[in-house]
Amino acid sequence: MTGARQSLGGWGNFPRMACTVRRPDTVAALQREVASPASHALIARGLGRSYGDSSLLSDGVVLDQSVRRRFLEFDREEGMVHCEAGVSLADMIDVCLPCGWFLPTTPGTKFVTLGGAIAADVHGKNHHVDGSFGQWVSELTMLLPCGDVVVCGPDRDAELFWATVGGMGLTGIILSARVRLHRKRSAFCEQTLVRTRTLEETLSLMSAEDCRYRYSVAWVDCLARGKSLGRSIVMLANDAEPESLPPHLAAEPLGRVSRFSLGVPVTPPVSVVRRSSVRGFNAIYYRMHRQGSALVDYESFFYPLDGIAHWNRLYGPRGFIQYQALFPLDTASDGLRELLDLVSSGGNASFLAVLKRSGPASPGRHPVLPRSRIHPGRRCAPSGIAPPRARRGARSGRAATWRPRVSGEGLDHVR
Repeated sequence: MTGARQSLGGWGNFPRMACTVRRPDTVAALQREVASPASHALIARGLGRSYGDSSLLSDGVVLDQSVRRRFLEFDREEGMVHCEAGVSLADMIDVCLPCGWFLPTTPGTKFVTLGGAIAADVHGKNHHVDGSFGQWVSELTMLLPCGDVVVCGPDRDAELFWATVGGMGLTGIILSARVRLHRKRSAFCEQTLVRTRTLEETLSLMSAEDCRYRYSVAWVDCLARGKSLGRSIVMLANDAEPESLPPHLAAEPLGRVSRFSLGVPVTPPVSVVRRSSVRGFNAIYYRMHRQGSALVDYESFFYPLDGIAHWNRLYGPRGFIQYQALFPLDTASDGLRELLDLVSSGGNASFLAVLKRSGPASPGRHPVLPRSRIHPGRRCAPSGIAPPRARRGARSGRAATWRPRVSGEGLDHVR
């Protein structure tokens, strides 16, 4: 199979690389790609919503898996779904929510593939309660670099399974997965908004409300300084029950949610996300959100930015970098204060900086944060996005598939 050479980037559009892209749509075609001498290095790619260069490969082959998007089985009674890896989270919601089931946890966009969600072990606003996505996966079917198709899970070839969850595609290609869903009786959430004035107030509130709310996240004004450093809008929510809905919604609590959407049709020649514009946006955004409770649909609560198609284009052709940090609770306040001081004084403006409380780490072997460096217990995880200060040369190093090999001491990764 020949592949087209095309320019690819992650969601941040930084870096961009010229990559050979192929779209095998069957397991047999994937096996031929793995066995081909020409395919000396491979990486699977979904819908391109990861950041950085995690799904890019300049001197190998990028395998687009978004074409493999069949539902294989759905148990409507038990809430278990079996899908090919290219099925998107949006597809899963469309099929499963009308039957009273929702994603167990979800990132800030539904336009990611199931395989990508597992490879990145994504998390959402309920990590402090439900953990990350991989903890809800009961079975993976994988294609290994040797060409074998294997089945693994938490109780079956567990080392391969947990190396793949959060392994960023380096243990093989995820073909399909079985996922346990979360029972949801309506398409709405009961949300409470609280405006905080300081970082300490934000942390104290989120800590105190952990046990009362399934979902918790704070938008942080990363350009606020002085006494206002860390001021935030804390969003707390639980799933809404049909009995709490107004009559016009209670008649069809799981009905399709309609939503007005916008889009950025072209990439501007320069970024419109500048320090001055972000400072003004943050000030207005902070003041326009009033404290109180309201009923919101799942689209507005979980996926606010999905309502603006191609919003990443606002950063211009240079793109942006997303930064995430994880702090233990005993150092969270000092660490976050230092981080926010650096951001606010360094000129790297971000209109989207969020803070979440994290629960215990999953058993996955994360390549960036190995489990030996993650301590059990709740932590605070902030993230933000900002344009790169200077465009540096994109790395073109070979991202070879890792070959798992079971040894007497466990799973040994060999390039």
